[in-house]
Amino acid sequence: MLICLMIEGQEGVQWEEWLALALAAEAAGLDGLFRSDHYRSFHRGEPAGSLDAWTTLAALAARTERIRLGTLVSPVTFRHASLLSKSVVTVDHISGGRVELGIGTGWFQPEHDAYRFPFGTLGERLDELERQLAEIHRQWMDADDVWPKPLQHPRPPIIVGGAAKPRSVQAAIRFADEYNTVVPTVEEARDRCRLVQQAARTAGREALRFSMMTTCVLGRDDAEVRERVRAWHASTRMGGSPQLVGTVQQVADALRQYEAVGVERAMLQQLVHEDIAMVSLLGELAEAVAT
Repeated sequence: MLICLMIEGQEGVQWEEWLALALAAEAAGLDGLFRSDHYRSFHRGEPAGSLDAWTTLAALAARTERIRLGTLVSPVTFRHASLLSKSVVTVDHISGGRVELGIGTGWFQPEHDAYRFPFGTLGERLDELERQLAEIHRQWMDADDVWPKPLQHPRPPIIVGGAAKPRSVQAAIRFADEYNTVVPTVEEARDRCRLVQQAARTAGREALRFSMMTTCVLGRDDAEVRERVRAWHASTRMGGSPQLVGTVQQVADALRQYEAVGVERAMLQQLVHEDIAMVSLLGELAEAVAT
């Protein structure tokens, strides 16, 4: 299983923090750095907010050498398909072919209201998801009057996110390389992976990579875990606990259960983005899961 760092950029992450997180992820040997594409905070509240996802990734592409970079996920409500397509191609060129596009319908209506983005119904947003995927594919693969093309061949990987409902699965089957699901239990991951791969077989195409995004808190010992959980609660203002919480070995054991049901990559949310030191533990986790 591959391990990526996942950062919720809308919670007030500043440029200096983005750069520190990206360099730490690269030094730790993580597979990639993914970021949310939201404009308005939903954990920390005002005045936390977000630097734009794709311009941030472009800047990080110029300062890193190895890690994959992408969104999880870019709402189709924020950008015209041509603008999104061009942004991804630009980051692909700057990074030397390390970009991935996560794309979805969008769901957080307050940010749409604040920034005057039309929100529409879920059905309308699903229609737009299908239209944008088709147009991005056309521009990257078929259009003779759209240049430059991406560096990656045949194109940058596309990730569609969801809970394995029929329309998101069908969109992924037609256009994507990976299906990502959010905060699943092991049983939910098993069921969603099976639905996705059954749909791929029915369509006569190769299996999609199946991945998940989930919350994670790591510590070197129980005391450090407890301290980081306290910081997590203070930062997120959420009850309960992170889904994956414990020492490196404890979380590695939990991730192996997900791997056994088909999860091939985990994007682990670090919601206390100021805690750069935890990134190195994620690197140790990646090594533990790989052995």
